Amino acid sequence: MDKYKQVFNSYLVHSNPILQKVLETIGRRKGKMMRPMLTLLAAQLVGGKIHENTIYTAATFEFFHTASLVHDDVVDESEERRGQKSVNSAYGNQVAVLTGDFILANSLLCAAKTGSTKLIEIVSKAAQDLADGELLQLNNLQNQAIGEEVYFDIIKNKTAALFAACAEAGAMSVSSDEMDVKLMKEFGECIGICFQIRDDIFDYSKDSQIGKPTGNDMKEGKLTLPVIHALLKKGDEQMLTLARKVKSRNVSQEEINILVEFTKENGGIHYAEEVMRGYSEKAKHLLDKYPSSDTKQALLAYVDYVVERTL
Repeated sequence: MDKYKQVFNSYLVHSNPILQKVLETIGRRKGKMMRPMLTLLAAQLVGGKIHENTIYTAATFEFFHTASLVHDDVVDESEERRGQKSVNSAYGNQVAVLTGDFILANSLLCAAKTGSTKLIEIVSKAAQDLADGELLQLNNLQNQAIGEEVYFDIIKNKTAALFAACAEAGAMSVSSDEMDVKLMKEFGECIGICFQIRDDIFDYSKDSQIGKPTGNDMKEGKLTLPVIHALLKKGDEQMLTLARKVKSRNVSQEEINILVEFTKENGGIHYAEEVMRGYSEKAKHLLDKYPSSDTKQALLAYVDYVVERTL
């Protein structure tokens, strides 16, 4: 991870004063580094040793992820990212879009360092999936139907596809065994689904440490797994009407609060946690073919962290 950080930080330097200021802001705002950690652990599990190419592979996906967050904030008109002003809020949409483009270029430069055309394919497919997921989510705002299928289609593209790509490419950087690479990809997808469901559960919390207000997803027109389950379980017409108002982005904070409480009272949170734990168990079982090792234990702990985390 120290070597990875050195590589990542080396790309956050530029002579353009505006760009440098934004890059410094982004550099100080490092997240949990879940994706590079997954890339490195997947490589170590199947190959036993991490190569320089693995380091650049990890940086490839973290830059890709960072660029997507900067662009997402513009699309969603978000004012905060991890409890601080978003790039678009602090510097404007033009600077945010161009900075996101620059960071995405960093991702491609790191991929080029590996000399792997297959890695370029994986990154490109992840980019397609993410864009597809975002467009599907936007289109879903116009769809009055409420169901789990579209929800899972969205999160598999928006979140799980990148976790899957990280694990797949990490394994590929050290192993030519197709079964290892395929298995790690599936493992990453399960992790990504768990990660997003946990994020969605946070939206029903009043804990200010999470970095977004309660009901923020609904304010953006999004119905996530907890509320979808509660709505389908009860079939309450009044709540369904509120849910459709959420989708049309014509809902008050008071109405959002009512829907949040309805979700809690009707088992939405519990159901989402059960689904999430089902995927976490599936992820753990995918590691059964590998002998016990510190790396395997680290990956099992990684799964536990994703589902148990509090921010």
